[in-house]
Amino acid sequence: MMTKMRGPTEIALGLGLFLGLSGGAYGHDPVFGPGPHVLFEGGTEIHTEFHRSERGDDTENEAAIALKYGLTGDWVVGLELPYQFVKESGERNDGVGDITFSTKYRFWRHDTLGVQESMAALLKVKPDSSNSGGTPSLGSGSSDTVAGLTYGYESLKWYRWASLRYRYNGKTDEGLHRGDKLLVDLAGGIRLTPPNYWKPDTVWFLELNGEIDERAELDGRKLSNSGGQEWFFSPGVMWTVRNFAVKAGVQLPLMSDLNGDQDESDYRARLEFEWHL
Repeated sequence: MMTKMRGPTEIALGLGLFLGLSGGAYGHDPVFGPGPHVLFEGGTEIHTEFHRSERGDDTENEAAIALKYGLTGDWVVGLELPYQFVKESGERNDGVGDITFSTKYRFWRHDTLGVQESMAALLKVKPDSSNSGGTPSLGSGSSDTVAGLTYGYESLKWYRWASLRYRYNGKTDEGLHRGDKLLVDLAGGIRLTPPNYWKPDTVWFLELNGEIDERAELDGRKLSNSGGQEWFFSPGVMWTVRNFAVKAGVQLPLMSDLNGDQDESDYRARLEFEWHL
């Protein structure tokens, strides 16, 4: 019969599981902002997520599946395919969104007793797949790129993250260039009870997410009802059981300064499932 480990032994096991196995099943990232978490070499992550957002009379629901693979202990690549359910101006449109290719490279890591800090660079590329034919597509009609940096601090109790990303939106065949976007994320987390490998683990998050949009342009002419900024207060939670995790959170508007006649966001919600192999 196995004896339950306590005291220094249990703490040492927790340190090894949560800090030593970098990029393993217990890597924690915020719900809405990115973190520097990567997979172990040869590791695979199956990731599904569900988003819902409301803005005035418009709603958007999205379900997506993503696969990630650890090329090394510091470098991960992945792809994501979404399916969207959009209601705009009283009309509903459903269809496949644009596939996204992503990569993240952790270029710095510093370990001290009970603490790990790290930084990573990330890149996402979304080609225009709206003209691929077949299944109806709700793609953006342009090729877009997101690049950024992220920092994370992880201990057995406290977490903190910061990230800065820039999204460059390409031009559609109709000459529309949606405004580029700057994304700012600050987050903190806390684990209220010590970790135990044989029991579910819970980490609570609190995030500040900002989106600063440039005005859109059509054939070189700036559109007045576009651009501006929105900031969100975002509580969330992550439950982990060995190599399976569930994350959930909601973004609540904190401040909005949109140009022209635009509806402000009412809320956004996200639910994610991760399985590491």
